[in-house]
Formats: sequence, C-alpha cells, structure tokens
Amino acid sequence: MTAVFDIEAAYQRGFNYRANGQYPEARAELMRVIEADPSHTNARHQLGLIQGFEGDFDASLATLASLLNQNPANSQIRYDLAMTHMMLGMYEEACAHLNYILQTDPNSEDAQRQAIYCP
Repeated sequence: MTAVFDIEAAYQRGFNYRANGQYPEARAELMRVIEADPSHTNARHQLGLIQGFEGDFDASLATLASLLNQNPANSQIRYDLAMTHMMLGMYEEACAHLNYILQTDPNSEDAQRQAIYCP
C-alpha cells in the first residue's frame, strides 16, 4: 500500500521547524509541499521568510513581492514584505506597504506599531 502524502501536515511541520529556527528542516518540508502543490501560497511565503532569516535578502524580497503580486489582498505577505524592506533600510517601500495595510485594515496592530517609524 502506498502512503498518502498529507500536504497540510507537511506544511505544518515546515512551519513549526521555521518557527523554531530549524531552517534546513523547514526548507525540506516546505519544498515537499511545493513539489506536491506548486501553488501552495503559505509554503512559498514561509520559504520567503526563511530566505530573509538566512540572509538571502534579494531572494526573500523577490519571493515575497511575487507572492504579493499574486495575492494583493494578503496583508500578512504585505506586512512581511514591509518588514523586510524596513530591515534593509528601504523605508519608502516599507511605509507604502504599511500605509496600504492601515488603509484596508485600520486595526492592524502590527502595521500600527511599525508605521510610527514612517513619515
């Protein structure tokens, strides 16, 4: 009997590994998810975060920007892209995303907390 691959269980393992700072293990699980479902936005999002955590900022920016283009209403992707911009000193880009989030969700505590650094 062939075992069935549980995409969401693999995603959750990858997410947990990422949250615990176990980036190689997270990347391996998340890549398995993407191989099974290339359109899995959450797995791609987590990989974009890992790229940044590991110092590959160009790849992280590209991954997050691509995901945001595909999912413009996803405020978590937009927020993570803003935070990556902020971390890299790209304040104009970061603030544009934070202000957009606050226009669509004025109660976003994360965006409110970071927007205080915007002009």
